[in-house]
Amino acid sequence: MSLQDDLTAVRRNLNELVRSVERLEQDVARQSPAAAPRPAAPTGMVPVPDTPYDQSKWTDTDDEGLGVRDRRAP
Repeated sequence: MSLQDDLTAVRRNLNELVRSVERLEQDVARQSPAAAPRPAAPTGMVPVPDTPYDQSKWTDTDDEGLGVRDRRAP
């Protein structure tokens, strides 16, 4: 392929991308705001309880980066 052929292909792809983005923008503009409710805004800090976690949740787990529990690291 020549440089001119490459530039023609790039222009064609760019034009196709522009048309696709325009169609997408039109589709988004047509949708009603009630059809897609917005997620609630974060309310700030989330309280984390001071009580210990249930130890049964951690049965048969590995300590990330430390290896298997009750074994020596290599």
